[in-house]
Amino acid sequence: MEYKNFILDKFQEDAIHAIEQNHTVIVSAATGTGKTLIADYTIEKFINLKRRIVYTSPIKALSNQKYKDFKKAFGAENVGILTGDITINRNAQILVMTTEIYRNIVIAKDPLLEHLSYVIFDEIHFISDLERGYVW
Repeated sequence: MEYKNFILDKFQEDAIHAIEQNHTVIVSAATGTGKTLIADYTIEKFINLKRRIVYTSPIKALSNQKYKDFKKAFGAENVGILTGDITINRNAQILVMTTEIYRNIVIAKDPLLEHLSYVIFDEIHFISDLERGYVW
């Protein structure tokens, strides 16, 4: 299988196949092995279906970078960001936010989560971090 001019490895193909079957997927692989391609595929799939997707990261700097990347890839009108001190396009199809913000939205049962199709948790290895792991 090929995506974005890359021939996918088996773990990428397996993850994408599971996503296509609407399964929950956890991808654990070394840095630089192509986990981001799976996230990009998922976002592209759901935005084309006019469905909402949330992308979380544990730190604001990464959230800000992904927001810029997604705006470039999918158009500013389709992407929003929530980081605590920044809220832009809260009702966008693709919402980028810190993991803490996502946790708070879930606890508050915020209507923002209505019609949510998929949540991507980036850098999930932070789950074992003594200072930040509690948000997972």
